[in-house]
Amino acid sequence: MNPLRAAAFAVPFLATLLAIDGAAAQAPSSTSSAPSLTEKLNAYVGCINRLSERSYSSRSRYFSWAKKNSGPTGKERIIYGTYTIYDTSDCRKTIEKANALEPRDAELEAAASAYADAVGKLEPLLKEADDYYAQENYKDDKMAKGKALHPRLVAAWDAFASADKALRSGVEAINDKRAAEKLAAIEQKEGRKTRYHVEALMINAKRVLRAQDAEKPDLAAITQALNDYESIVKATEQLSGADGNPKIGSFFIGNAKSFLTTSKQLMRRVRDKVPYSSGDRMMLNAGSGWMVEGSPQRLLRDYNQLIDSYNRGVGI
Repeated sequence: MNPLRAAAFAVPFLATLLAIDGAAAQAPSSTSSAPSLTEKLNAYVGCINRLSERSYSSRSRYFSWAKKNSGPTGKERIIYGTYTIYDTSDCRKTIEKANALEPRDAELEAAASAYADAVGKLEPLLKEADDYYAQENYKDDKMAKGKALHPRLVAAWDAFASADKALRSGVEAINDKRAAEKLAAIEQKEGRKTRYHVEALMINAKRVLRAQDAEKPDLAAITQALNDYESIVKATEQLSGADGNPKIGSFFIGNAKSFLTTSKQLMRRVRDKVPYSSGDRMMLNAGSGWMVEGSPQRLLRDYNQLIDSYNRGVGI
């Protein structure tokens, strides 16, 4: 198991980054640039961004005190319970509408429907569990209901995680294709100047994130992705304002470098087997992992800030 995932209690890196990946949303091909495809993808991504992170956080909170294999006993020193998630009915309606849009994609649409079904089943179950633990009813029934809820929660989270992974994979495959098309079109029209470097930087940043997020981290693959990303960051910064190229905003460059720094810190944790301190683990469990240097949550925060600065405009 990826030790970074274990340290973060299985909260995936990609919990919130999909909806704002503007680089792929502007690809030039006639198929990829169809407004209906963008609308379709945005609908799927909107559900993911609203519901997935909270769903994974609820699982992380629960498994921080209850063992997955055996479940709660009532003898735990601290019983946190779990989290609820937002209303899922809008997501189901949005996905049903999006599935009817062109271009049709049976596999992607099936993945979206499966996601809506899985998260829809998770919602009331988490509400039931939250009520039980918040009201400390386990003190009255000797954890009987908690024990009964456990296998249902595990099954629901497993089904959700599987559906979430499938939908993300489908959306990302399309976004990757669109980003590659856009980069090729820019190179053909303008050459490898500022705009090309910015788009290449965004593509390489995503590669770093994925390499770090692999189920079984490959240090060689992570290192190569980092080296490629560092090279394009340096080249982009050097090109900014030089030889007639537009000046790139310092905010964007700063975020690109912050993501690089955190990526290196996380790589070193893997390479050198650096454990998290007790204080770090407390922040990770409390949802403040972005404050921990070299943590998955910090990496995700820095990546999302890079995406946000890109979407606001980089000055070119």
